[in-house]
Amino acid sequence: MTDQESEIATGFGPLLKFWRGVHGLSQETLALCAESSTRHISCLENGKAHPSRLMVLKLAEVLELGDRDSCYLLVGAGYQPTAKSVDFNSSEYKWLRKAMMLTLKAMDPYPAALMDRYGRLLMVNKGWVSFHRLTMSEEELTQASNHFELLFKAQRSDDLSEVKLNTISMILMALQQEDLLSGDGYSKIINDLMAQSHIPKDWKKRAANLEPQASFRVQIDMEGKPQNFFSVSQTVGAMGPTSFISEPRLSINTLYPEDTELDMSVYLDTSLTHPLLPY
Repeated sequence: MTDQESEIATGFGPLLKFWRGVHGLSQETLALCAESSTRHISCLENGKAHPSRLMVLKLAEVLELGDRDSCYLLVGAGYQPTAKSVDFNSSEYKWLRKAMMLTLKAMDPYPAALMDRYGRLLMVNKGWVSFHRLTMSEEELTQASNHFELLFKAQRSDDLSEVKLNTISMILMALQQEDLLSGDGYSKIINDLMAQSHIPKDWKKRAANLEPQASFRVQIDMEGKPQNFFSVSQTVGAMGPTSFISEPRLSINTLYPEDTELDMSVYLDTSLTHPLLPY
């Protein structure tokens, strides 16, 4: 077993022992239920053995763990956590939609949008509608459906600044790594973005040299003048291990002006409507 696997197993062992204790099971009983051996359970708990993914799931089943706690075990063993996919628009998640609406509303006058893992827009606030009405036509605004495509359009200009080139590169790098990690559903949005003419040829090296951060600067022209914004994304998820994000994987992106003198409330038009505006 490698040093890395040893560290992972050490994280898994205490979790397994904890849950065995919660259910009042002996190592022998747990081994019997999991179709394993007492020796193997002992080795898993003290870090001398590393479980397969199948074994982790089997133990989670025996211990009757839900999605969140099963993912704790998976992460503890060094595996990518799993979560069932749900429909954000289903009646079951009416409470979530209301919570997201209240969150977006509280962010006015700053432009904020709720999106899924692929950047598909699910909800926006009035600050978002008011802001983007300054940067695109009414028809484009109504048809806008993807956050990343929207940001890419905002970077178009005859003279691309370093900030705009960096924004484009960071978005592509983030999506590319998500695609390589999960191999699920990112190819279309990546191909659509790569087909645009203003992609820097060195986007990979450019993004690799930028400091990784949750917030990054974007530059958007407002009323003919370039303005810098901090683009801040906040993950929406259930409590659980750091790498566990409940499905649907949602995030809220908000734009805050770098210039503290720029009063976004001036642009807020509460009479505006949009198909994705819930209030």
